[in-house]
Order: sequence, then structure tokens, then C-alpha cells
Amino acid sequence: MSRASPLDAPAGKIEKLRNAVSHHQYRYYVLDEPEITDAEFDSLFRELQSLEEKHPDLRDPNSPTVRVGGAVADRFKKVRHQVPVLSLANAFGEEDLHRWRERLLRLLPEEEH
Repeated sequence: MSRASPLDAPAGKIEKLRNAVSHHQYRYYVLDEPEITDAEFDSLFRELQSLEEKHPDLRDPNSPTVRVGGAVADRFKKVRHQVPVLSLANAFGEEDLHRWRERLLRLLPEEEH
């Protein structure tokens, strides 16, 4: 009979996910060298959020799920978009895209759609 690893316990899994999310945030936002897709990152982030919600005793104010921002990288040029860039709000399937489209249509004047 095998024994579960400490990393399989909720606290270990949460720690592992926090480290992974922090690592990938740094690669993406600071180095501009992502190692995983946005969908993979969002999946890790949502898994961490879910575990923290299920185990509120393990919440940490330094968790990437509650931490806001960081230093702005100075090598990126500021750009003003002529048309606002609207988020897909983590749309991963067809139904998500339909809901996103409906939200956009509500923002447009009636004669434009």
C-alpha cells in the first residue's frame, strides 16, 4: 500500500501551484518569455483559486490569487489603442465565446449590431 506524498495533501498542492503560478507570472510579465499558453496558465490559476476556496485555513495574503501587480517593465513601449482591447474573459469554449459576444453587443449602440 502506497502512502500519499505530502505534496498530494491540500497544503502541498497549494504550495506547488502558488510556486508554479508565480513562476509563470514572472516569465510572462517581467521577462516576456512565457513557457506555457494562456489557457494552461488560467487552468493552473483557477485550480489554485478553487483549492484556496475549499481550504480557507490555507489562504495566504501573498498568494498570486490575491496579489495585485508588480513592477512595470520599462522595456515595453506605451501604446494607445484606437479601439479598446476587450478581454475574452477567459473564454475557452464555444459557449464562453457566445456569452462574451453578448456582453460586447450590449455595449454597442443598437444600430451598430
